[in-house]
Amino acid sequence: MILNIPTILTLLRIACIPIIIIVFYWPIEDSRMWCTIIFVIASFTDWVDGFLARKLNLQTAFGAFLDPVADKLMVVIILVLIVQADPAVYIALPVAIIIGREVTIASLREWMAEIGQRSVVKVSQLGKYKTGFQMFSIVCLLFNADLYGVPVRGIGIVAIYVAAVLTLWSMWHYIQLALPEFKK
Repeated sequence: MILNIPTILTLLRIACIPIIIIVFYWPIEDSRMWCTIIFVIASFTDWVDGFLARKLNLQTAFGAFLDPVADKLMVVIILVLIVQADPAVYIALPVAIIIGREVTIASLREWMAEIGQRSVVKVSQLGKYKTGFQMFSIVCLLFNADLYGVPVRGIGIVAIYVAAVLTLWSMWHYIQLALPEFKK
């Protein structure tokens, strides 16, 4: 069955993207807070759909394809919104690194799959750390305000630089794994 609970959750995550865009530009005082809440809920569904797929043995080829697509769409579009709202070079640079890495690794994985070596570049622990910092930085930068005196935006800027470093490191790791295939 293509449409099971994990796949429906993934589709709902994709459906949240235009909602986040609309709310981001909605002329209300708390629009960034609402975007952050929607993003956090959508991100939580990423964990839930994976958990349910494994726990209930509901993994499908369609779900395995759709889940990373939903993740990348959400991250890239929200990073673009963040840069558009604050087009400073110190924000644009780590965002460009993150988006560039996503395109590079997606292409690398596709190529490795074509030559039957997809498992060589499967998700690593380093990639999971990168994702954690990336998601945390997005939450902070999307929120973009102090919270009870805590400089959330400043924390987000530091976190996005940590994410950018981990992004480059994980990209180098994946390229190193694929290097033997490049040499053939």
